Amino acid sequence: MLETIGRVARGSLESFGAAGNLTLEATRSLRDVSTWWPNLSQQARKLGVDSLPIGILIALFTGVVLALLASYSFTNAVPRYLVGTLVQKTVMMELAPVLTGLALAGRVGANIAAELGTMRVTEQVDALETLAYNPTAYLVTPRILAGIIMFPVVVGVAMFVGLGAGWAASLLLLDLSSAEFLKGARWFFDAFDVRYGLVKSASFGFAVTVLGCVNGLRARGGAQGVGAAATSAVVQSAVMILVLDAFWAMVWLLGRAK
Repeated sequence: MLETIGRVARGSLESFGAAGNLTLEATRSLRDVSTWWPNLSQQARKLGVDSLPIGILIALFTGVVLALLASYSFTNAVPRYLVGTLVQKTVMMELAPVLTGLALAGRVGANIAAELGTMRVTEQVDALETLAYNPTAYLVTPRILAGIIMFPVVVGVAMFVGLGAGWAASLLLLDLSSAEFLKGARWFFDAFDVRYGLVKSASFGFAVTVLGCVNGLRARGGAQGVGAAATSAVVQSAVMILVLDAFWAMVWLLGRAK
């Protein structure tokens, strides 16, 4: 048991160490604009635009559930318009970024790891070096930039949809007037709520894409190795999203509260 735990811990630490090295290489590769720029729009579409349906679906049901939960939790002593406050705060600051990030960790992280892992085991990455291409600039940099740019876009849409779903659920299921819901949503609204959620989502996009690239480029052993790389990318990305979520709460929210 101890040997298994040690092996897993060592593999995870090696992956995160490799992620740091790959990040440095990708940063240096930013100077090679002619290599990564043509691939950026394609990766932005794959990572962001194609991920919009799942982000919208998650936000839709999240908004409905939050409105019902708020109505169930509040007693008659609590003003009903606070349903709008709860939906607005939790969707924008926490649930839209985290739930969407976790869903995209499965979709985006696994896709990147499988794609790059297949290229590694079929020696396509080595072929790029033979053709005098920088593999990091060609494969890694556009994916990381696309993740940083497009994750906030998907999360921003999810925020809007989640708030709208909570508003619709309040009107149709809770017999709450539109004026009451909007009063609660506006009463404690702060532009910081949106900024906080979008910055978190950008960090999630960075973590998911970097870990997907690392696990993909380290894949070995054919199809089995590619599958293991995709699985590791999803697990590590999910853990990293939760770690970053706690990090931003301690660094940003705790400091703001003081």
